[in-house]
Amino acid sequence: MEKIKRRTALASLGSLMTAPVLEKGEFVQAPYQIKKTILKTDILVIGGGTAGVIAAIQAGRAGRKTILVENGSQLGGTTTTGGVAFPGIFFAWGKQVISGIGWELVQSAVAMNDDTLPNFSIPHGRNHPRHQVRLNGQLYALLIEEKCVEAGVQIRFYETPTKITPQKNGWLVQTMGKGVIAEIACNQLIDCTGNAFATSLAGFPVLREAETQPGTLMFQIGGYDLKTLDVKLIQQRYQEALAKGELVKADFRNNIVGLLRSAGDNISHVLGADATTSETHTVANLKGRKSLLDTLRFLRTLPGLEKTHLIDMQNETAVRETYRIDGHYKITHEDYVTGKMFDDSVSYSYYPIDVHDENGVVPDHLKEGIVPTVPLRALIPKNSRNFMVAGRCVSSDRLANSALRVQASCMGMGQAAGATAVLANLQNKTPLEVSMKDIRQLLEEHGGIVPKV
Repeated sequence: MEKIKRRTALASLGSLMTAPVLEKGEFVQAPYQIKKTILKTDILVIGGGTAGVIAAIQAGRAGRKTILVENGSQLGGTTTTGGVAFPGIFFAWGKQVISGIGWELVQSAVAMNDDTLPNFSIPHGRNHPRHQVRLNGQLYALLIEEKCVEAGVQIRFYETPTKITPQKNGWLVQTMGKGVIAEIACNQLIDCTGNAFATSLAGFPVLREAETQPGTLMFQIGGYDLKTLDVKLIQQRYQEALAKGELVKADFRNNIVGLLRSAGDNISHVLGADATTSETHTVANLKGRKSLLDTLRFLRTLPGLEKTHLIDMQNETAVRETYRIDGHYKITHEDYVTGKMFDDSVSYSYYPIDVHDENGVVPDHLKEGIVPTVPLRALIPKNSRNFMVAGRCVSSDRLANSALRVQASCMGMGQAAGATAVLANLQNKTPLEVSMKDIRQLLEEHGGIVPKV
């Protein structure tokens, strides 16, 4: 009893004493303190997803002090956390159009997992997934983290910006994370959040439509033999479940047999999925997981599917569309499908127009020989200085964005943004003032493929 009283008394003094020792290896600490950190860097990249990782590595390899802020627990975004571990497309019409740092990292993941690259010399026709590269997503996460560290990039996980303020020669960004508030002063800022969150926080307009594409919860199921199933009976029972409201038609594109054929993968649709805020992303996650659980329970009631089980599932619902910046140039659908070559083109993009909706998706493929390009102006918000974006939030209309948002295209944009930010920092300029000749030269020095004007 005396010992307990002594412990209670000591605990009550915690706010006055640093660490009073009670017994060997046991102590009471003062109330938990929020750590405040002040940092200064040349280039700050916000968002460690598909584009952000490449932008940060490019900046670090070019010798600039670089910080990468990511609000999750790993890098890679859509490819890793989202589980869409089949980036594409890097080749078009028999030649490579996107290379550089992103391609280097993809090749590393393929080699280390003893995987095989597609034969890019064989045209994919209207089946573009033939040219997507299947990766071990978690291995890719390990490799890109290693490459960031090797490039001297300071990674700050579990942090999100809460305030972005313009300074005389750059930006002051306040972030908050687990037990940490940081103030990061930077010369050049690159928004790679995917939803233009940093752009909006900095006070620049952002754009979106009232209706956005559904998200996808990636998963894998097993425990059945497709060849032995009574497909007609499964479809009948499925329609009955839809009529009773037990399942939702749009969740798996009204294609229960397609779900079984693919064993999961990229067939889920989460309508209204929005990753803009923690609240909206929570809703998307809950909807995706409930849909999967309800469908698993349904499948296990059917003949031949009694042992259907979940093999793997991603931690969160991947999101296709949220906000885009209002840039110095907006890439239009017409620009994209005609392969317009801009004077300030910094990277290529190659993917069909790919708008998902409640009925599924029917890609609109590019005409033979067409390879779209991305102008530097589309990566820069109007009226901004020392500020760029890369990735899904590129300035574009909705149709063009449905193709620009894919991983290979975002990698190309990320490297272009990183290179431009490096030169702007070195030359004491804002990105639009940097010469295209210098940008293209730096990109090519680091393996990038630059559109020839």
